[in-house]
Amino acid sequence: MNDVKLTVLGGEGTGKSALIVRFLTKRFIGEYASNFESIYNKHLCLEGKQLNLEIYDPCSQPQKAKFSLTSELHWADGFVIVYDISDRSSFAFAKALIYRIREPQTSHCKRAVESAVLLVGNKQDLCHVREVGWEEGHKLALDNRCQFCELSAAEQSLEVEMMFIRIIKDILTNFKLKEKRRYSGSKSMAKLINNVFGKRRKSV
Repeated sequence: MNDVKLTVLGGEGTGKSALIVRFLTKRFIGEYASNFESIYNKHLCLEGKQLNLEIYDPCSQPQKAKFSLTSELHWADGFVIVYDISDRSSFAFAKALIYRIREPQTSHCKRAVESAVLLVGNKQDLCHVREVGWEEGHKLALDNRCQFCELSAAEQSLEVEMMFIRIIKDILTNFKLKEKRRYSGSKSMAKLINNVFGKRRKSV
């Protein structure tokens, strides 16, 4: 069984926990106490594979707070970054989170394949008080090699489910790429060893 680890990040009040609960239970919880961190587990079958999905919902951080994401970057296979389309400051915070994830990799957190990231504009039901346009979200995602969607956790259960399936599929694609590169690297090393030591064996 494949383990898939997903972290959901975003500013206070953007609906991170509501999205997770909607996906896991199909229910919408408007008011959600998110002053403590949680890890949710779900078993699912996707593309013929049995998956053990872990979703990390960290304690909400004030949008002006400093953040390092060091532990999250080590732990997660992918990220869902959430902002509220009716709150421009939450979009600025989402942008900062994406920049942090996409920073040039250090030796402390080097990945064979770039993390899968999905940017989500939540609260589409509040279009009448929109502060962030669809085009802005789409451009931010495009510029930083992320997937993008707008939806409403309150009104769109199916869309929320499809959003999570989309990021999980991206993670599974990354798993395949990593395996391919590992296999290719092993073959190259085997060939190098054979070239060096194989000739030597013949002369003994």
